[in-house]
Amino acid sequence: MPSPSPLQNPRSLDELLLFRIGRLLAIAGAPVIRLCEGQYGITRREWRLIAVLAQQGPMLSSVLAERAHLDRGRTSKTVSDLVRKNLLVRTPLPQDRRYAQLTLTDAAREIYAALFPVIVQLNQSLLDGLAPADVQHFDAVLAQLQQRAAQQPLAQDLPKADRRKGARATAVRVAPG
Repeated sequence: MPSPSPLQNPRSLDELLLFRIGRLLAIAGAPVIRLCEGQYGITRREWRLIAVLAQQGPMLSSVLAERAHLDRGRTSKTVSDLVRKNLLVRTPLPQDRRYAQLTLTDAAREIYAALFPVIVQLNQSLLDGLAPADVQHFDAVLAQLQQRAAQQPLAQDLPKADRRKGARATAVRVAPG
């Protein structure tokens, strides 16, 4: 019987699944960041919103946040940045002007058309190091992990971050002993 993987019984930070996935994203995502920022003047988060809107069409900010897997506050700030850069247009809904539909400008569509194929190529280059059967197995495992993560109950007893107050508002609390 094979010994359990360090992923199943982590003893260090380097053996934690989410840490390893984050490290992979940092390493493999660096070229995407350089392309987005260096060539197109957008952040990776702005790229994500542009890509979602390019593929799924105009939508409300709250729907965009959900589909991009971002919280509403970050999405709102990023949307404002994209509007300021003339890459996104907000159109208030006639029935309720508190809500606005978000639509890409032609400039944003041009960025998407130029950048998406390059990112696909980077993605394929990363996967080229694996056998086709391994890629299919990896895809299935990722789908299982994503489904499992979506089914995890929210940790209701954990405190929520209050990002408006910044990092200083969250002091380390040690129980008196």
